[in-house]
Amino acid sequence: MQRNRRVMLTRFGALVAASSALPTWAQSGRPVRLVVGFPPGGPNDILARLIAPKLGEFLKQNVIVENKPGASGSIGSMEVVRAAGDGQTLLLGSAGPNAISPAVYPNFPFDPVKDLAPISMVAQVPSVLAVRPGLPVNSVAELVALAKKSPGKLTFASSGSGTTLHMSGELFKQQAKVFILHIPYRGTAPATQDVANGNVDMIFGALPSVMPLVRGGRLRALAVTPPRRSPAAPEVPSIAEAGAALGLANYNVTPWFGVFAPASTPADTQARIADAVRQAVADLAVAESLAKQGAEAMTNTPAEFRALLQAEITKWAAVVKFANVKVD
Repeated sequence: MQRNRRVMLTRFGALVAASSALPTWAQSGRPVRLVVGFPPGGPNDILARLIAPKLGEFLKQNVIVENKPGASGSIGSMEVVRAAGDGQTLLLGSAGPNAISPAVYPNFPFDPVKDLAPISMVAQVPSVLAVRPGLPVNSVAELVALAKKSPGKLTFASSGSGTTLHMSGELFKQQAKVFILHIPYRGTAPATQDVANGNVDMIFGALPSVMPLVRGGRLRALAVTPPRRSPAAPEVPSIAEAGAALGLANYNVTPWFGVFAPASTPADTQARIADAVRQAVADLAVAESLAKQGAEAMTNTPAEFRALLQAEITKWAAVVKFANVKVD
């Protein structure tokens, strides 16, 4: 009897020692929260729900998506900034709230570089420059020529002031040296619809939202915003390709989405989560689901993601300053 008790105590001690060697996030029975700073149905939310099951599989914990919308995504980001760095709370962030908003909002509540730990990208979702069918242009060159002929008469719609789609238009105006009037909307859907209805001349819209209307004859696609063509629309040139002789050779807007953790998260925990993200995104079913959304699966290391974030913040701050964009 005494011997059995000693064996049980020894085994229990070994189990405790083994569990104490695991990182905090692996010891907890609580699910990991993947916070999204936007309502359900948007790109951040869709991508988060696509990767969550596989991410949970590789983290060996359930991963639940929580929507914390408001303030152009910053409410969700602040939820993660304030969370403990134990790997239990993550953010599915994107270029808009995490790289552009700090320059657009005078009293932005956090520093994306200091207050968050970039873990890994998840995907890139190209945007498309598309025009209403009645606009007499069929290429980027023709659009630039028309804009220079009639400065301020052409209009472009966006999903809101200070968004990635708005800044895509401002960068285009800056590099092509044209003046096109910005018309902000509350969301991508109404902006795209008004261009399709002929009320606004053009839009820099997310490829998944724009291409169905292009293929249905309600919009005309002139170019995609990344520097290379998209596998989801290989027939459409890039702005850099189509506008190389017009000052647009270096045009590059590649909207990205990625996972962040609180800045206090230990480096080894960050590395473990990054590895789980890479495995989840590399899963064939996940990659195929991302492709169906017009997204290109894309991962990197925490160091690479941090370098990208810093470069994006610097880039967009310059564009915001040039365009004098301010949102209260």
